[in-house]
Amino acid sequence: LLKGAAPPIFMTPYTRDPKTAGRWFEQFEGAGLDGVIAKSWTGTYVPGKRLWVKVKHQRTADCVVIGWRRSNDGKTLGALLLGLYDKKGTLHYVGHTSSFNAAEKRELIARLKPLETSIPAEEWNANPGRMPGGLSRWSRGKDKDTEWVGVRPELVCEVTYDKLEAGERFRHATGFLRWRPDKPPKKCGFDQIASAAEFDVRGIFRSK
Repeated sequence: LLKGAAPPIFMTPYTRDPKTAGRWFEQFEGAGLDGVIAKSWTGTYVPGKRLWVKVKHQRTADCVVIGWRRSNDGKTLGALLLGLYDKKGTLHYVGHTSSFNAAEKRELIARLKPLETSIPAEEWNANPGRMPGGLSRWSRGKDKDTEWVGVRPELVCEVTYDKLEAGERFRHATGFLRWRPDKPPKKCGFDQIASAAEFDVRGIFRSK
């Protein structure tokens, strides 16, 4: 596989020391990596089996509900769309949360119905790439359904997330934790998102 590859060729570092693993876990995020891989010291890769574990950061954030998207069959709610305010008070789309059961979806539709609005743009960034229907790596291609229903930004929910990619959107779908009726929507800003110090992993790679 490496025939013709130009040096240096880096070897993935490994350790059995918990302190070193913990340090890498914190540092690697600053290099754009999700986390670290944990496995049995004597274990080997087995196709079709998940014996290795990816350990990723898990954090929480309070987000404004800015709309919802229908399920793939179009019959019910598929996901809540989330937003955060920047320092200038502009609301940006940052991702979604889903995995609600049937009863929860019916309850959400009833709860969001009075808040639906057909003029959402006044509350959000003029850049269409930052809108729920804008193109991104999550919605490229003509087969992607980007239709959504906007709601007035009045509801706040707490979600779990692993990473805000490029400081713009959650890398993966977030996990819904709870509603936050005690928190004003305008207080849901990017300033609550943790930022990792930049780190160059080449400093710990072994080269051949």
